[in-house]
Amino acid sequence: MSHVPSEPRARTAGDDRPHARVWPARVPRAIHPPQTSLWFNLEVSARRYPHKPATVFFDRVTTYPELLHQAERIAAWLAACGVQRGDRVILFLQNCPQFIAAYYGILRANAVVVPVNPMNKADELGHYITDPQARVAIAAADLAPALCAADAALPSGQRLHHLLVLHYRDAMPDDAFDGDAVPVAWRDWLGTRHPLPTLTEGRVADWAEAMACTAPLPPHVVGPDDLAVLPYTSGTTGLPKGCMHPHRTLMHNAVAAAVWTNGTAENVGLLVVPMFHITGMVAGMHTSVYLGATSVIMPRWDRDLAGRLISRWKVTHWTNIPTMVIDLLASPHFDRYDLSSLIFIGGGGAAMPAAVAQRLYDQFGLRYVEGYGLTETAAPSHHNPPDAPKAQCLGVPFIGCDARIVDPETLQELPVGEAGEIVVSGPMVFDGYWQRPEATAAVFFERDGRRYFRTGDLGRRDEEGYFFITDRLKRMINASGFKVWPAEVEALMFRHPAIAEACVIGVPDAYRGETVKAVVVLRQQARGTVSEADIIAWCHEHMAAYKAPRIVEFVDALPKSGSGKVMWRLLQEQARAAASAPVGA
Repeated sequence: MSHVPSEPRARTAGDDRPHARVWPARVPRAIHPPQTSLWFNLEVSARRYPHKPATVFFDRVTTYPELLHQAERIAAWLAACGVQRGDRVILFLQNCPQFIAAYYGILRANAVVVPVNPMNKADELGHYITDPQARVAIAAADLAPALCAADAALPSGQRLHHLLVLHYRDAMPDDAFDGDAVPVAWRDWLGTRHPLPTLTEGRVADWAEAMACTAPLPPHVVGPDDLAVLPYTSGTTGLPKGCMHPHRTLMHNAVAAAVWTNGTAENVGLLVVPMFHITGMVAGMHTSVYLGATSVIMPRWDRDLAGRLISRWKVTHWTNIPTMVIDLLASPHFDRYDLSSLIFIGGGGAAMPAAVAQRLYDQFGLRYVEGYGLTETAAPSHHNPPDAPKAQCLGVPFIGCDARIVDPETLQELPVGEAGEIVVSGPMVFDGYWQRPEATAAVFFERDGRRYFRTGDLGRRDEEGYFFITDRLKRMINASGFKVWPAEVEALMFRHPAIAEACVIGVPDAYRGETVKAVVVLRQQARGTVSEADIIAWCHEHMAAYKAPRIVEFVDALPKSGSGKVMWRLLQEQARAAASAPVGA
C-alpha cells in the first residue's frame, strides 16, 4: 500500500502553492521538453510541414523547408570559416526572416548565438566582440559599418575574422515598394543597397555567397546542456554581462509558452517584439518554430502596419509591449483594421493601463495577459492564466517554476502581502554570467535543495498566489527616509486623463536626500492646456505627499530601448548629471 504523507510534500513547482486554485485548465504543472538541441525543432517542422509558411515578411512567404535550407547554408558557411563547437557568433540585425535562418544556422554549426541590440553604436559594440571572444559576425548592411568601426578600434588579435552582411530587401517581394505595404519612413532604410564594408583584419561576405556555399555540413553534435545563446543584460552597474543559456532552458520555455496558450501549428503570430531580446527570441521565434506555426514579422514597430498585418494574415497570437497596444488603439485609422482573429494578446516589460485593458475586453472580448521574466530566466518565470488574468500583475509562477518573496537581507521567505525580493527556481533559469563567477555567485542561493535566482525585483504575492511587482531594488527612491517605488507612482499617474506616458525617477535633493521627479508625455489634446503645476497638484490629491512628484518635466517622447521598455536609468542619470553640474556650466 502506498504511503500517504500526513504533511504536504516539499514545495516543488506548483504542488501546494496558493495559485493551484487558479492554474489554467488543461495545462500541466511541469513538462518534459525534448532532450535535443533547438536545431531539431526546425528540422522536424520542415519535414512535417513541407508547404507551410514559416515566415511572412511584407507578404513574402518563406516555407519551412526554405528556412531550413537557408539555415543549413549558413551552417556550412560558418564551418568553412572555421567556426567550431562552442564558438560565439554575433547576430546584429532587426527582425527579418534572415535573423531566424542565421540564428538556427549558428546552432546547426554547433556554435553559440550572441544577439546584439541593433540600437547599439560603435562605441558600445566593441564589448560584444571582445567579451565573448567572437571572431565571426552576421549583420544587416545598414548596421555593419558601425560594427566594423568598433572592430577597427580594437587591438590586433581581438578583432573579427569574418563578417556576413545581409539586406532586409532580399527577403521582401519584388513589388514591396509599389503600394503602401512599406511605411514611407522606412523606404530608404529598407530599400537602399549598401556597399560591403571593410574589416581591418578580416573578410566580408554577402548573404548570397553564404546561400551558394557548397561546403559540407559539419556533424551536429551539441545537446540540451551545450551553450546555445549568450544574450547580454545591462544590470545597474558596469558593462553588460552575457547570460549563459544552454539549449535546455530555451527549449523548456519555448514548449511551455506553447502549452500555456494552447498553441498549435495553426497559430499565426505577429512577431514584432525584437528577436534579439529574450521575449521575442523565445516566446516569439522558438515557440513558433517548435509548433510549426507562422510568424508574420515586423522589422520595427509601426502601428498602422501592425493593424494591416493582423487584418491581412488573420493573426491569432500577439505578444507585445503594452505601449504597442496603446499606440495601435490611438491610430486615426484604427476603425479600418480587423482584430477579430486574435485569440491571445499579452506581454510584459511594463504594466498595461487598466483603461486600455478594459477597452480591449469591451471591444474585442480580449483579456490582456501580462507576464514577467528576465533575460536570465529565458523570458517568462511568471504568467497570468489566460482565462483568469489580473490587471497590472505579473501572474503566477510559470510551468515548472517555483517562485518566492524573500527578505533581501536575510533571504527568508516573507508572508502573503509583504513586499520583498522575487526569487525563482526552475528549468528556465540560466547557468550563470559569462566569465563572471563573482557576479554569478551573487545572484544565486540554495534553499531546501533548490537553486534560486535573485531577480533584483521587489514584489509581493496575494492570497491566490499572484505576484505583483513593486519595483527594481536599485530603483527605489529614498525621500526623507520614506521609500518611494516609482512603478507605483507611475501607475497612479496613468489615471490622469491628460497623461499618455510617465516615467518617475529619483533626483538629488539637498534637504530630502532624494526627491521624486516625473518625466511626462501629455496626450496631444492636452498640450498647452495642462501645466506642470496642474500635474503636481493632481498627484498631491491622489497619492501620499511623500510619493507625489515635486518636479514634473514635459517631453515629446520617453526614450525607449529596442524592446520597447522605457529607459528610466538614462533619464535618471541625465537628471543627476544636470543636478551636479556647476551653476552656469
